[in-house]
Amino acid sequence: MNPMIEKLVIANDRYLEINDLMLKDEIISNPKELTKLAKEQAGIKQLVDAYEKYTNLQSNIDQANIMLQEDDAELREMAQMELDESVIKMEELLKDIQLLLIPKDPNDDHNVIMEIRGGAGGDEGNIFAGDLFRMYSRYAEGKGWKVQVLEASESEAGGFTQIIFSIKGNDVYKELKFESGAHRVQRVPKTETQGRIHTSTATVLCQAEAEDEDIEISMSDLTIETHRASGAGGQHVNKTDSAVRIVHIPTGITVNCQDGRSQIENRETALRLIKTRVMEEYQRIKDEEAGIERRAKIGTGDRSEKIRTYNYPQNRVTDHRIGLTITQLDRIVEGKLDDIISGLLAEEQKQKLENS
Repeated sequence: MNPMIEKLVIANDRYLEINDLMLKDEIISNPKELTKLAKEQAGIKQLVDAYEKYTNLQSNIDQANIMLQEDDAELREMAQMELDESVIKMEELLKDIQLLLIPKDPNDDHNVIMEIRGGAGGDEGNIFAGDLFRMYSRYAEGKGWKVQVLEASESEAGGFTQIIFSIKGNDVYKELKFESGAHRVQRVPKTETQGRIHTSTATVLCQAEAEDEDIEISMSDLTIETHRASGAGGQHVNKTDSAVRIVHIPTGITVNCQDGRSQIENRETALRLIKTRVMEEYQRIKDEEAGIERRAKIGTGDRSEKIRTYNYPQNRVTDHRIGLTITQLDRIVEGKLDDIISGLLAEEQKQKLENS
């Protein structure tokens, strides 16, 4: 049997097994396990559908071959037409199956937590961080995704020194996972009197938000402290210990949240962030130990890696990892990121096909 078809058979058997499992009382009474199984089943549904198409087509081909042995010339002609048509469809289906079998990032269907920081360029870097946040917010809006600001430190000149936000929706991580890195802007700042072009940067970090079934963190591994918030945020913030700092002892990862209206809200946000960052760190260690080159060859996802340049005078955006240049910067910064994201996803698919 074709190895690709063997994988479809395995997927089909698992799909049917999950159907049976989801009818068991112990699963029905366990919402967490039920959700996990439903998610797994949804993830292999396309493979099951492809297997059904394959079996139907293969049956047509087998029947047509049998009919070709008939004495009746008219029947043989009909059989040959059916065979020719089915063979073409089979070739197309096998190509589709090859794409379906490309290993998927298990986090592709996750929501994300993004962090943008103003980088080199002082005020202009912070203003650019604000521009990037607006760009991603517009893109999310066009997709019907929901954006929630978790933490923000506004810059006096405009924009943000740092902003952390979540985006919820379908396949958010799949589309935004390659946004991590240093984004560079070339333009004339509003404060520039000589009309000179300045180069500034902002860094983006995009992480798949941890879900309950992804990771369990023992509360004994966490140090949770409250303290008074610093900086702007209203008088009540500085009079109460509303800010929350959490340290994950095994990894040393620390998060600090103070922008919420209450200590409870800051604690919930901090726990979301710590779970996501610990999951990312454990995955990094796991990949490193297995010698896996993360995220195909598109990029490291490192903050220091310069991934994209936004050149305002020439209305040009260049993604350096895939050599893609688009002379429609005005549309890109308004959230029309589809061409860039589809280019990155196509490169990911290409790399996975080459390595499969």
